[in-house]
Amino acid sequence: MLRLTARQSKTISSVARRNLVSFSGAKTKTTTLPNGFTVASETIPGASTATVGVWVDSGSRAENAYNNGTANVFEHIAFKGTQSRSQQKLIQDIEAVGGEFSAYTNLENSAFYAKSLKEDVPKTVELISDMLKNTKIDNSTIEAERSSLLAQAEAVEANYKQTVFDHLHATAFQQQGLGRTIIGPADNVVSITETEVSKYVSGAIKADKLVLVGAGNVEHEQLVTLAQKHFAGLPASTPASQFGTTKASSEDANQYKKPVFIGSEVRLRDDTMPVAYIAIAVEGVSKSSPDYFTAQVAAAVIGNWSAKSSSALFQGSKLAALAAQEKFALSFESFSKSYTDTGLWGIYFTTNVVDRIDDVSHFALKEWNKLSTSVSQADVERAKAAVKAQLILSLDSADAVAKDIGESIVNTGRRVTAEEIERSVEKVTDAQVRAWAQKNLYDQDIAISALGPIEGLLDYLRIRNDMSMMRW
Repeated sequence: MLRLTARQSKTISSVARRNLVSFSGAKTKTTTLPNGFTVASETIPGASTATVGVWVDSGSRAENAYNNGTANVFEHIAFKGTQSRSQQKLIQDIEAVGGEFSAYTNLENSAFYAKSLKEDVPKTVELISDMLKNTKIDNSTIEAERSSLLAQAEAVEANYKQTVFDHLHATAFQQQGLGRTIIGPADNVVSITETEVSKYVSGAIKADKLVLVGAGNVEHEQLVTLAQKHFAGLPASTPASQFGTTKASSEDANQYKKPVFIGSEVRLRDDTMPVAYIAIAVEGVSKSSPDYFTAQVAAAVIGNWSAKSSSALFQGSKLAALAAQEKFALSFESFSKSYTDTGLWGIYFTTNVVDRIDDVSHFALKEWNKLSTSVSQADVERAKAAVKAQLILSLDSADAVAKDIGESIVNTGRRVTAEEIERSVEKVTDAQVRAWAQKNLYDQDIAISALGPIEGLLDYLRIRNDMSMMRW
């Protein structure tokens, strides 16, 4: 059966004769093989190179407390050789196509992709399929990579912003998949063996959990042919997996229909540090929520600011103007992080004026409260322009487009086009922002993560009380 999207002229492709399910969006074309394997591509006019890769509908969230970090280990050893290629041969074949191979793992998915010339796309797809389907998984390979994994963990600890956000997730989603780090605890890093990795791969590398993505100088028909050649024999999950559904491990001790947000805090006080790093958040919205863009606009109303910016004194955000005037912070950024079935919405700030930490948190939450009562259409219009610039202009390369296609499909089941984004953002009104804030911000529990000289950060209940103060 062939199904095509509306709102455009349609031509029946030859894929219809091969029992494939094919869709053509305004730009992104998708085809599903009989075994559930998905192919998605977007041709970028004028592009001289192609980015192709496989996105996997499984990340660290699919792990449990005992094997947390396994997806990251698999990402590392995938480049160390396959059943038919030694590490040296794999590297030589990668160099032969002149490609730039990359991989990453996040909470909900993993990706293995490369940039190459159009004529090298077939070889690139073959290499990636071999790396995923025939990875050499043995204890000697894992042990050889152990030092690199530990060095990666140390690098994350040295990244204070990442550390704060890791702890923010850990306290907000305690003992749940979203509360665990991508790298995993040190005890797991040194103890994971081929048993854990093999079990993870056997569940993750399934036809209905993979998307072959192409962006740039690519042809969709060619990618479909390559997918049939290299992935048509891959089995599907039992029971069948569906994109956009909960990513939690079936072996996790804490199983919920959706993650449970817990109002709580974690404080890592270190008075030897010159700067305090603090994040405060409420439960956010999922990527498929009808309020997704409203939450993005609400965050943009609060805005981002840095004392280093040449326009620090002239930004439209009221909190930015106050920070520039009072000089009580070095920077702040609002965020709306969304996952398959939940999210985190909040603010992250840094300050070296440790006796005014309470001022920063107090005035930030005061601006949050104003979203419930007095946000203006002018504020919303400014925020909408910022959101559109961030979401649309960020797709400035084939790599970025490929990542957006891959993550969109595995997380929501479909790719939202730039035109849809623009229309959805444009529809957001001040009344919608107020309604969203009254439901999701006013008198809601918060999660706090703080690192550094944080003695001036007042107790949790004092900060929590600011969530319901409506007048000053």
